[in-house]
Amino acid sequence: MKYKDRYSIGEVSRLCNISKKALRYYDKIGLIKSERDCVNNYRYYSNESLLAVPVIKYYKQMGFKLDEMREFIEGNVYKTIKKSFESKIGELEKEQEEIRRKYVSVKDWYDLILEAEMVIDNEIQEVAVKYVDTSDYLYLDQTFNNEIMESIINIEFTNHVEQVNNEITGPVMINFSSFKDRMENKSQKIRIMQKTLKECKEDEKMSFGGQMMISCYHIGSHENINETYEKISRWAGKHRYNIGEDSYERYVTDYWTTRNDAQFVTEVMMNVSRNNHL
Repeated sequence: MKYKDRYSIGEVSRLCNISKKALRYYDKIGLIKSERDCVNNYRYYSNESLLAVPVIKYYKQMGFKLDEMREFIEGNVYKTIKKSFESKIGELEKEQEEIRRKYVSVKDWYDLILEAEMVIDNEIQEVAVKYVDTSDYLYLDQTFNNEIMESIINIEFTNHVEQVNNEITGPVMINFSSFKDRMENKSQKIRIMQKTLKECKEDEKMSFGGQMMISCYHIGSHENINETYEKISRWAGKHRYNIGEDSYERYVTDYWTTRNDAQFVTEVMMNVSRNNHL
């Protein structure tokens, strides 16, 4: 385009696709200054002011606030500009990490809903032996008194997560020290486990998986989960497998997702080894 010496506020608004209100505000705070015609006192903008608009838009795109823009635009010193950009880079890196954690948390929950939907729609309740990949979990040891809802939506564990300055994602898992006591609703030692969005310290985390495990989905209320344990035990005996003393319950969908326990999906997992002496 062909530039000229002066532009009215309307011309700047039209040429640069910016509202007159924004231009008046920028003028007020001294970011893009206008001048006054000595004859009619009309506001006009110089060619330099016109070309400042794309610069301001670009800085705004990068996330700079108006006060920050003015500070280094007026400074005209590379040291000042460098400091402003270094600060903004740090700020954006922090925001990027926060968005990453939010994305992972939402995506993990979404995947659990898809998994539960698949299990329910296809009535997947067969026993199987599978390899479970190794993962690190934040954990907390507790005593289980047959209050499963309070163990899954666990206030003490939530407080523990906050105390270690972390965030959790994915399904809650509970490691029961005795699957037989679990079947009989007896009190026992348990370990609450969940993956985290930040790195855990070595003394805060445990490793789970890295081995073959016997697994079966349980659909519905936790009150009759003993039926799934019995199914696993029968299947293991029939197929010459030894199962460990403890068990893991992975709550795919539970009280966190719905109060309709008919829609609950729980994966029961136990350590398993082949019995070659039968």
